[in-house]
Amino acid sequence: MLPPSTIPIFTSVASYREWRRKVAEGKQSVGFVATMGALHEGHLSLGRRSLAANDLTVLSIFVNPAQFAPHEDLATYPRTLPHDLELLSSLSLSVEIKNGAGQLERVTRTPSAVFLPTVPEMYPAGISQDVSEQKGTFVDVKGYGHQMEGRTRPTFFRGVATVVTKLFNAVEPTRTYFGQKDIQQALLLRRMTRDLLLSHPTPENLFIVPTARDSSSKLALSSRNAYLTDNEREHAAPSLYAALQAGRQAWDAGESKESCVQRAYALISETAEKLNSVSGEKVDLKLDYIEMNAPESFDVLGATVTRQQWESEAVQGGNSGDGRAVIFSGAMWVGRTRLIDNIILGNPRNLGIME
Repeated sequence: MLPPSTIPIFTSVASYREWRRKVAEGKQSVGFVATMGALHEGHLSLGRRSLAANDLTVLSIFVNPAQFAPHEDLATYPRTLPHDLELLSSLSLSVEIKNGAGQLERVTRTPSAVFLPTVPEMYPAGISQDVSEQKGTFVDVKGYGHQMEGRTRPTFFRGVATVVTKLFNAVEPTRTYFGQKDIQQALLLRRMTRDLLLSHPTPENLFIVPTARDSSSKLALSSRNAYLTDNEREHAAPSLYAALQAGRQAWDAGESKESCVQRAYALISETAEKLNSVSGEKVDLKLDYIEMNAPESFDVLGATVTRQQWESEAVQGGNSGDGRAVIFSGAMWVGRTRLIDNIILGNPRNLGIME
């Protein structure tokens, strides 16, 4: 039994495609936001981007088993469907469009549909979290998924690429929107749309939206933040973003990549020491990684590389070096919660990140 909703909900590919065919006849553009539910302001910001640019907006809610390793949190991942549908029902945006007479008029757009498929619908051959036991067709973006997040989660991007390909095939979006918080995922999916010659969406219509953050702590919004205790959320979790900012300052000052990473590591270590030296609830803070990677290949930058050298290499290669981008990202455990974050050193527009 589905919770009540003011937005049409489609639980099967067949029912959604019937609706999509009618939309296609009207030549209306369809924006798409893929989610795993437990919606927050970050998801809603993606929805608003879609509402602003498209006639219709579709959001999917599907917790994808294929991107969770056997030891990860599939069973406990937050599932808040009634609340999610309430949030989507309240989502709206006033936009100015041309009417049939060519005159400008202001209209209010709201989400047009929610695609809520079941696991058997998305994986007809069945699905296991153990890759060695999986059967059926999967999508693997070779050579780009073992760095950064792929070092810790080696099967993650295979699961993401597979489910997003399925979602794109089902939804047939004109445009789609992903958050910068998952920058490696977004760039890999853009590459995938190009490699597979997808038309819905085309690579240039896969948009990356800046990370939504808590207004005071600057913590990147994430569904997994629900796992954090109040103490962890207030005192420990924001240190990852602060560490990345410390590294940015060193990069802008001309220090080497190794020095920038060390400064970020030092801030995390100092935070951990402070948290464990005060009385009260003990916070277990453990860094997974902090690293700088090239956005085209995800290769790690050399230890001695500086901003000046990085930008001069682009000029020598015939490209503009001004603002040449670097992904500066990190992951850490706060208690039982694994958090990720990133900032772009250089000009984010060079990676197609929206303003």
